[in-house]
Amino acid sequence: MKKWTGMITNLTMLTQFGLSLVTPLFLCLALCWWLCDRFSVGTWIYLIGFFFGIGGGAVTAWKFGQSVLRHQKRIETEPDGKKKKKRVSFNRHI
Repeated sequence: MKKWTGMITNLTMLTQFGLSLVTPLFLCLALCWWLCDRFSVGTWIYLIGFFFGIGGGAVTAWKFGQSVLRHQKRIETEPDGKKKKKRVSFNRHI
């Protein structure tokens, strides 16, 4: 049963990581579409939106990855560097 829990946790983290990469790009491109439709801005604005979307996705993914690594390190070790026993707790969240 513990193996399934780990697999589901990893699948959830992978899905969240993918959404963290894609969502800023789609939001920036949607904003570019709105600007083109509303204010008749040229289609060159899509290039700027694309680069800002990629940059935003990279920053979001980097922060998400760092938080996951900090969480894993906190679970594995105690402050004095020794291995820590895993405790079951229902009020701790990532």
